[in-house]
Amino acid sequence: MKVAVLIVDDSKLARIVAGKAIAALQPDWERLEASSSEQALELLKTRDVQATVIDYNMAGKNGLELGQELRAMYPSLPIAIITANVQDEIIAATRAIGAAFVSKPVTADGLRDFVTGVDASIRAGK
Repeated sequence: MKVAVLIVDDSKLARIVAGKAIAALQPDWERLEASSSEQALELLKTRDVQATVIDYNMAGKNGLELGQELRAMYPSLPIAIITANVQDEIIAATRAIGAAFVSKPVTADGLRDFVTGVDASIRAGK
């Protein structure tokens, strides 16, 4: 099964950095990109993804709002919220929707637990 991860960030550079971090951990995973919540939702109408990495601070709908919407649509979809805004309220809200919290700058080490969990879940057939 081809694994696809959707990276949602309004910064092209941030999407590249996150993509490289994921590639360092899982080079065979396909990395899809969206520059907004709206673009991510459109892409999900036509593509099957096994995980999402979403920036918190985006224009329009923020990453947590997108994460909540995705959680309602895809209850078992692994979601990671990434942000440099490390506040207890944001971390708690991220965990409340069943998402992983990853601080920026995104690195392979920072994403390791999330990616390992996604891989284990896929291997277990969940």
